[in-house]
Amino acid sequence: MSRRIVGISLKMYFGHARATDWFGQVASRVSGHAAVAGGAVEVFVTPTFLQVPAAVSAFAGTRVRVGGQDVAAEAEGAFTGEVSALELAEVGAGLAEIGHAERRRLFGETDADVARKVARSLEAGIEPLICIGETARHSPADAASVAVEQLEASLAGAPDGSVIVAYEPVWAIGAPEPAGDDHVRVVAGALRSALDGRPGSAVIYGGAAKPGLLTRLGDAVDGVFLGRFAHDPDALIEVIDEAAELAYQ
Repeated sequence: MSRRIVGISLKMYFGHARATDWFGQVASRVSGHAAVAGGAVEVFVTPTFLQVPAAVSAFAGTRVRVGGQDVAAEAEGAFTGEVSALELAEVGAGLAEIGHAERRRLFGETDADVARKVARSLEAGIEPLICIGETARHSPADAASVAVEQLEASLAGAPDGSVIVAYEPVWAIGAPEPAGDDHVRVVAGALRSALDGRPGSAVIYGGAAKPGLLTRLGDAVDGVFLGRFAHDPDALIEVIDEAAELAYQ
């Protein structure tokens, strides 16, 4: 695994006008960024469903990928309020965020639900962004066991294809500091081993991620998944620069 990835989820923090402005600001910065333009660093953003077409339009001509923050577990049918992987692909999205801790906690999403969404995404040519993480603090070894079990359940019955695994210990989401470096190394290593049968897959870290983390972790992860820190486009570029330094080593 040699991908270098910087991802951003906007959750539901931005209205449409603010999101569109943010897309434009980020697009203007990454369009001239050699590492992004050359493909050494992959950047993706998951805005709200309503913002996906605007994001696709704003990032046209760049390598930035746009994804949905969720996806339906069914391909089509009478499922009011749902958005299918096929429709996401049709409007230009390239990935789908699946199984985030908030979806599990607030909406009761289960590993079985995640597995169905992963399968529908791969069938539609959408790369799944599978969120994995333990809810309580554990030793690195125990956390790795929980993470691998979640991942295996999420991939049950899934067709072939690469995935991005976002390791986000739930207790670190929104915390002042990320999980410890050694903790992340152990869990990320276990997740990578579990992905051996899926060439091209990647493991990134989320949960209070900020500048300096990628430099410390080096090759232990393939990138980071950012939240509110990236609301400032200049702060986002700091992390992209950091990923670029590692990509060119």
